[in-house]
Amino acid sequence: MSELISIVIPIYNEKDNIRELYERLKRSLEGLNYEIILVDDGSKDGSTEIIREIALSDSSVKGVILRRNYGQTFALSAGFEVAEGDIIVTMDGDLQNDPEDIPKLLSKIEEGYDVVSGWRRERKDPFWKRKLPSMIANWIISKITGVKLHDYGCTLKAYRREALEDLKLYGELHRFIPALASMNGAKVTEVEVRHHPRKRGKSKYGLERIPKVLLDLLLVKFLLRYRTRPLHLLGGLGLISFLAGFAIALYLSLLKIFEGIELSKRPMLLLAILLMIAGIQLISTGILGEMIMRTYYESQGRRPYLIKEIVSCEERRYT
Repeated sequence: MSELISIVIPIYNEKDNIRELYERLKRSLEGLNYEIILVDDGSKDGSTEIIREIALSDSSVKGVILRRNYGQTFALSAGFEVAEGDIIVTMDGDLQNDPEDIPKLLSKIEEGYDVVSGWRRERKDPFWKRKLPSMIANWIISKITGVKLHDYGCTLKAYRREALEDLKLYGELHRFIPALASMNGAKVTEVEVRHHPRKRGKSKYGLERIPKVLLDLLLVKFLLRYRTRPLHLLGGLGLISFLAGFAIALYLSLLKIFEGIELSKRPMLLLAILLMIAGIQLISTGILGEMIMRTYYESQGRRPYLIKEIVSCEERRYT
């Protein structure tokens, strides 16, 4: 493969894994035209210094140092911005993804796919804490987005550059890239990849991420189905809420007319009012807030993260 391949790896407190990952990547990518982009996402354990050292000693490596910890989605976005490759591969920096699987993903890209997602069929993680919640999440995501993948959470993925060019990522949306790319016409598939138990360092993922993922899933559903026609969603919710409130108000009015019941003492009157205004107000405010945030960044060409420096043995640039 003559195309330039960019390997983008977000790093957060992985000092004990970086050097081994780098060596294994070099062996796995031998004979290919590639660059390795190590994105330091505000590490505090010495990972930053190791990334600088590697980048300054190898012209095929770039170190992207973020000013603070922004999270995996923004770290990947920073890597995508710096990447120059025609094909972009993402993977974790904890050695649970296997660099030797990268050629398998590239082979699928050569078959004509735009996005190739890894599937950790034999996942080496605790069942109740990680595997079961992941299985449920993957089933829900596949049903809601219509893009059927077994493992949305696997970071080991390969993309053609054009599949990523129009995507703006916020929150925890990195796991939904295949679905968002599919919305723009990308051809998506998956391949089985190996998964190894973590040997060194501490996992950054826990059950506290589930609410964030669910909220982002609602946003993805909105983007997939209602991005160009939000009134179909907001108007439908508003109509249901209004009709429910109106029905209660009508019932109370009939009680007042025919039975003379004092409505000021009926809590259902307040319920009717709340049904007519509260639900649609809260939901629309949340979605409008999301759209305003996107407009703010994209209309001004602003980024929701700041790169402190890009380290390379060829050049040293500060931004």
